[in-house]
Amino acid sequence: MKVARFSLSGGEPLYGIVDGDDLVVLAGDPLYHGINPTDQRVPMDKATLLAPVIPRSKVVCVGMNYAEHAKDMDHESSGNPLIFLKPNTSVIGPGDPIVIPPVEGRIVHEGELAIVIGSVAKRVKAADWRDVVFGFTIANDVSARDVMFADGQWARAKGYDTFCPLGPFIDTEIDPSDLEITTYVDGELRRKGSTKDLIYSIPEIIEFCSDVWTLLPGDVICTGTPSGLGSFVDGQTIDIHIEGLGTLSNPAKNRDDRTN
Repeated sequence: MKVARFSLSGGEPLYGIVDGDDLVVLAGDPLYHGINPTDQRVPMDKATLLAPVIPRSKVVCVGMNYAEHAKDMDHESSGNPLIFLKPNTSVIGPGDPIVIPPVEGRIVHEGELAIVIGSVAKRVKAADWRDVVFGFTIANDVSARDVMFADGQWARAKGYDTFCPLGPFIDTEIDPSDLEITTYVDGELRRKGSTKDLIYSIPEIIEFCSDVWTLLPGDVICTGTPSGLGSFVDGQTIDIHIEGLGTLSNPAKNRDDRTN
């Protein structure tokens, strides 16, 4: 089942189940009210898709979770997942622009499978991971790469507004164990990999992260990016495709400091 968050003519966000070319409108947010379809149907081409979830408290990211990417970054593992946070204010939806701040160096895309948490999760055992997952979506862990190195930590480089596109839908049933992830910039293939090559599996990630932080319904965990060429500039469009989940597409634009 694919669940969308959307609006009509700029109105309040609604939720719906994808059914062919239509959205079957749900009664309330399915994370808190369950999957309760109404009789209302909306043609997909009349809806504006929004980020399928706005995390209640946080976006958790796992860094260097593909061996080739870790090698590219000259990263030596500590023996545990490398985790960090992005604020929920970094989240945008399909089609929304990634706003490039006026900083030195590269702005990098990182196409990733994202886990959407469905219930309060604390110290979850790996074997019980499914009990706390609502579904999966696509994420772009945008990073100001040279700021990461200059600052010596990642909060600013990863946390700018618009640096976490999510979408287009949440799939509640997909098997995440072997999904191909491809990232394109203006149609040129830049990254390619599969979730079967994750260093730390999804059950392991959930067990580790929920031991550190209490995960709340709607929190998102980005599971890491495959290797590849990652930078983009003003005017380019980043498309991230994960089989079974669709394509997350976002244009990039420079920030206009005259108005922001």
